Amino acid sequence: MKIKEILLFVATTFFVCIASAQIKIGQTAGFTGAAADSVKETFAGAKLYLDAVNQAGGVNGKKIELISLDDKFKPKIAAENASKLIADPDIVALFLTRGTPHTQAILPLLSENKIVLIAPSTGAMALHKPVHPWLFNVRTTYQREAELLTRHVGLLGINTVAVIQVDDSFGSDAFIGVSKVVQESGRQLAAHELFDREKSDFSAIVPKIMAAKPLSIIFLGTGKAVVDGVAALRAAGSKATIATLSNNASAGFVKAMGKNAANMIVSQVFPSARTLKVALASEAVQLAHDNNIPEVTPQMLEGFAAAKVLVLALKRCGKNITRSNIKTALESFRQVDIGGMEISFSPTDHTGLNFVDLSLVTPSGIFAVESVLRKNPQ
Repeated sequence: MKIKEILLFVATTFFVCIASAQIKIGQTAGFTGAAADSVKETFAGAKLYLDAVNQAGGVNGKKIELISLDDKFKPKIAAENASKLIADPDIVALFLTRGTPHTQAILPLLSENKIVLIAPSTGAMALHKPVHPWLFNVRTTYQREAELLTRHVGLLGINTVAVIQVDDSFGSDAFIGVSKVVQESGRQLAAHELFDREKSDFSAIVPKIMAAKPLSIIFLGTGKAVVDGVAALRAAGSKATIATLSNNASAGFVKAMGKNAANMIVSQVFPSARTLKVALASEAVQLAHDNNIPEVTPQMLEGFAAAKVLVLALKRCGKNITRSNIKTALESFRQVDIGGMEISFSPTDHTGLNFVDLSLVTPSGIFAVESVLRKNPQ
């Protein structure tokens, strides 16, 4: 089965019903909209692991049912979907949301209804500090990603780097990581331009970037906006290296980029599934092979890891799985091995993992690891 066929199947299966399901988990994410490609791949990775657990008998004899709603990558709909899911008393946790403003719109509902949200697919610092008692991250922050990315592309001088940033909470948050490196350098960026989230028109931005003549451009945006922006830059004659964050680390994004994807630098928040040096990656690859899935993308691995954390928390609850028990179980995590990576939580720390690395998109569309450029990517 090809990746395209798998994602087509996922795209038509927002409501996932597993026979004899007894543990209900709710999800809202943009299965359609600007982040659809990444969302479908993250979902596919989570489903890969959850299906394996269910086939092996589930958790304490109970199977897991993931009920997924499409919020079209709109924060308002995300909050509405979350309310619908929480209204079902049998849903014991929320899981794998996508987007910074989308997840922020859901936060008040968590405390109000005393239900956890596990593994939001966003690295916003606002979801890490201050610690939200009912939210548990399973990935590092955008600021950490952006900082590493900026240090790498700024090796020839920060004044050779331009930034194109979406004007929303995601873009502002990620830019803090860029700013840290800029301030340390004592120099200024070649250019820094913002674009509207809903109307990503680059006609006025591209001439300004071209005039600055940057050698590298960090693009802080999502999906189609980045695709359109890079296409406009290339059409204008820019040969600058393009760099972006892990929210675009999907096969769907690379396909949409077409020839413009080659040699892009993309930050990663999990080890590469291609190296098989980490047990988490090799386990995902083996399960994918068993299910005739030819490739495990970075976004799939993020979903796979998130599902492992969910299942481990459910197992720690024993036979009495409740909303409050899941929170208690998660906060008991101390260096819990999820496959060559250790995850920890406490009442004062809900970050989980701090891993970050860089990859380079090859001309054939593969995310090749670039960690050889650094002795310690963590």
